[in-house]
Amino acid sequence: MDKIIITNDIKLAEYSQKCGIERIMVDLEILGKQERQGHLNTVISSHSFQDIKNIREVLTTSKLLVRVNPINENSIEEIDKVISLGADILMLPMFATADEVSKFIKYINNRVTTCLLLETPQAMTRIDDILDISGIDEIHIGLNDLHLAMGLTFMFELLSGGIVEYLSKKIISKNIKFGFGGVARLGQGTLDAKLILSEHYRLNSSMVILSRDFKGYLEKYEDIIENINLLEEVSKIDTYMEELEYIIKEEQINNQKLVHHQVNKIVKSIIK
Repeated sequence: MDKIIITNDIKLAEYSQKCGIERIMVDLEILGKQERQGHLNTVISSHSFQDIKNIREVLTTSKLLVRVNPINENSIEEIDKVISLGADILMLPMFATADEVSKFIKYINNRVTTCLLLETPQAMTRIDDILDISGIDEIHIGLNDLHLAMGLTFMFELLSGGIVEYLSKKIISKNIKFGFGGVARLGQGTLDAKLILSEHYRLNSSMVILSRDFKGYLEKYEDIIENINLLEEVSKIDTYMEELEYIIKEEQINNQKLVHHQVNKIVKSIIK
């Protein structure tokens, strides 16, 4: 499974590559993000085109993933520049229609891998029309913005409530690579990371974003390596994913039930 870490720190990007993280993500998305997430404990990106160039220079095995802005009047110029700077994969956030996806595919024109970040109720509702568009290589379901837009209390309600499974079946039936959400280090996170990864395995997910917990909620390389053994934490994820290959179907279903139980418990504690 491809692990994704978001950073514009050159040293951290190079170190993440050495630790076996398959994708380094530079995040250019800014349009509308302050309005959606400004009141939350989330990071609003300040990444730049220069960061793409800088990160590209140190990557040899990991792929460079760039999240661009939602489709807008400057999308063609932005996409052309991101590709010229060496991105391997472009991610489109906050799309709501098949038309937006068509424009994204057209603007890229087979130059790099296309990845859709499905995170709006409109896109979820229109998933069949979207999946009919040729040229989609990957779809990642963004649990944070999607759960906010749906008025849910906890992002993993989308997992326990069957929404992720519903979408995954449709996506995989089109032979499109699929992933969802993020995950904390094993033993960390509001919801047990092992249960989340078990659901990734059961649903045939092949992508996950490593949450800020993997960086100790820090941003700079020097601070992170003082507090987090990233190599060890990534190795734990890889080892656990290998172990999941040997669990029986009944255990997978049991883990699914545990996810449902734990999510319900977390939601009740929040709205109490």
